[in-house]
Amino acid sequence: MSMTRVAVVQDCPVLFDAGATITKVGSLVRQASKEGAKLVVFPEAFVSAYPKGLDFGARVGSRTPQGRRDFQRYFEGAIEVPGEGTRALGQHARDAGVYLVIGVVERDGGTLYCTVLTFDPTGTLLGKHRKLMPTAMERLIWGFGDGSTLPVFDTPIGKVGSVICWENYMPLMRMAMYSKGVQIYCAPTAVDPDSWQSTMQHVALEGRCFVLSSCQYLTRGDCPPDYAAAQGDNPSTVLMRGGSVIYSPMGEVLAGPNFVGPTILYADLDSGEIARAKFDFDVVGHYARPDVFRLQVDETPRTPVVIGTVDATAHGRLSEREEHEQTMLASSVAQTA
Repeated sequence: MSMTRVAVVQDCPVLFDAGATITKVGSLVRQASKEGAKLVVFPEAFVSAYPKGLDFGARVGSRTPQGRRDFQRYFEGAIEVPGEGTRALGQHARDAGVYLVIGVVERDGGTLYCTVLTFDPTGTLLGKHRKLMPTAMERLIWGFGDGSTLPVFDTPIGKVGSVICWENYMPLMRMAMYSKGVQIYCAPTAVDPDSWQSTMQHVALEGRCFVLSSCQYLTRGDCPPDYAAAQGDNPSTVLMRGGSVIYSPMGEVLAGPNFVGPTILYADLDSGEIARAKFDFDVVGHYARPDVFRLQVDETPRTPVVIGTVDATAHGRLSEREEHEQTMLASSVAQTA
C-alpha cells in the first residue's frame, strides 16, 4: 500500500497577466507543499484567464473593433510552450518538490489553445494535453487539439493524466485514457453547476481511478475594470463558484466539493484502492467486450503544412476508408484511360 497526499487548488488568476499569475501559482504551490502535497492540480486556463462572460464582440458575420482588442489582450496574456512561462512554472514545481498539473492558455503562432501542462518535481515539463474539443463560444478563441497530445505519465505516485472540462463528456476520450491505465485522473475545468459532481463521480466509478477536479473561484471584482462581462459590473457577482472535488475509485468523496470561495483541498490517496475497485469492474480489461466494441485512436500530429517528403509515420497513415477511396479512384482513372 502506498499513500500520496494530493492538492486541488480553487482560486483565480491575475487575469490577462501571465507573469503575475505565475507568481501567484508559486505561492499556492508552496502552500500546498507545506501541507505535504506531492501533486498539485490547478483549474482550466488558469494562466492567465478563462474569460467567463466575454463575447469578444462576435456576431454571426461580423466582429467589432473592441472585440478584436479584447482578443489581443487575451492573446498577449497567453504563454508559449515551451517558453519563459513554462520555465517559471517548472521552477515552482522544483522549488516545492511536487508534481504540478495546471491549465494554461497556450499561444502557438497566431492561435490560442486550451492546454494542460504536467511538470515533475525536478521542474521538467513532462508534456501537455491540448483540449480536443473547445465548447460552444470557446471555439471562437481556441484552436482544436489533435490526438498527439493525449499523454498519461507513469510516475512514482501513479499514472497521471488530464482531461479538460467538457472533454469528460466524451465517452471515447475517457476510454482512451482508461486504456492507458490512468490512476490519477485530473479534470481541470470551468464548469461549476451541481450536475458536474455526478460526472466526476461517474468517471471515478467507470475508470476505477482517483478523480481530481479543479475549478476557479472568480468574482467580477477579480477582473479588470473594463472587463465587459455579460453578468454585469457588480464586484460581488460570482462568475465561477468553484465546486472543486476529489473522488475515490469507488466514487466516494475524499474532499469537497467547495462552493464557498478560494481554497485548497487535500486528500490522501491509497494506491491499493485502485486494485480493490477493479476487482469487479475493469472497463478495459475483464469487463470489456472487444469482440463487439473496439476503439481506434489516432495519435499522429495533424499539421496543416508539411515541408518536404511526407512521412506516413510522422504525419499519419491513411485510414482504411481513405485507402479504399484512393484505390477506387485509381481504378476508375485506369479504366477511363
